[in-house]
Amino acid sequence: MTPRSVIARLTQQEDLNFLLTNRLPRRYLTLFTGWLSRLEQPLVRDFCIAIWRLFSDPDLSDARATHFKSLHECFTRALKDGARRVDPDPAVVVSPCDAIIGAMGQVTAGSVLQAKGFPYTLKDLLADDELVRSYLNGSYVTLRLSSGMYHRFHAPHDCRVEQVTYISGDTWNVNPIALKRIEKLFCKNERAVIRCRLVPAGQLITLVPVAAILVASVRLHFLDVLLHLRYRGPNTMACDARLHKGEEMGWFQHGSTMIVFAPEGVALCERLRQGSVIRMGEPLFRLPG
Repeated sequence: MTPRSVIARLTQQEDLNFLLTNRLPRRYLTLFTGWLSRLEQPLVRDFCIAIWRLFSDPDLSDARATHFKSLHECFTRALKDGARRVDPDPAVVVSPCDAIIGAMGQVTAGSVLQAKGFPYTLKDLLADDELVRSYLNGSYVTLRLSSGMYHRFHAPHDCRVEQVTYISGDTWNVNPIALKRIEKLFCKNERAVIRCRLVPAGQLITLVPVAAILVASVRLHFLDVLLHLRYRGPNTMACDARLHKGEEMGWFQHGSTMIVFAPEGVALCERLRQGSVIRMGEPLFRLPG
């Protein structure tokens, strides 16, 4: 039995997985991992990447670079040109990232599902009454990034980013085991609320990247600040960043979860299936008409 298969078997035991990933000092472990991952000392880099490979199965074949100075540089790698096809249909809103599809559906009475039997309210997640009203009877989809996936995210449509709200918080693990045990988990964790006005249609699509243990911090190209655990929030920042569909917006420092909200009239694509993998640029929502 290989070391990876032993680790996989152990982490599939729900009680042990939950204990190891959530009962440790999450904040300090996350800050330490962020520091360690940036060290460019070759022995440290090689050791960290080797440990990472034990717990995940990263595909680096589509990475633009072939050599990385640090684990952090490998996590936040850019893609080769043409590695993802972005659906050109102007009626399609595409996935902003590579991910595994989680809970999705319609916003009901201002609430959505984190996992079966575990609802949370948009007010708790977004902390903005006006924004909550924008998505009453709208749709949502949860996109979970595994640790080996490509971790940058992109504009889901031609759009103008008009506001970003950073909300400081915890760093609970966001794997399926934790989602079945911790109520309102996404509402507890560090996150950013990114408001994107579609061009020319005008609908408001909101992206909510949510951090997790070992995975805190979000970098946005159009804001000259790294949103991380030491940055106090809620903190609202006005923007006027115009992006084309598929243009890179930023990245998770290590990966996590992206929740996407669309208003009433914008429908989830019928082919989406919970548990399936979607790649950046593939259809996520369809605009009316």
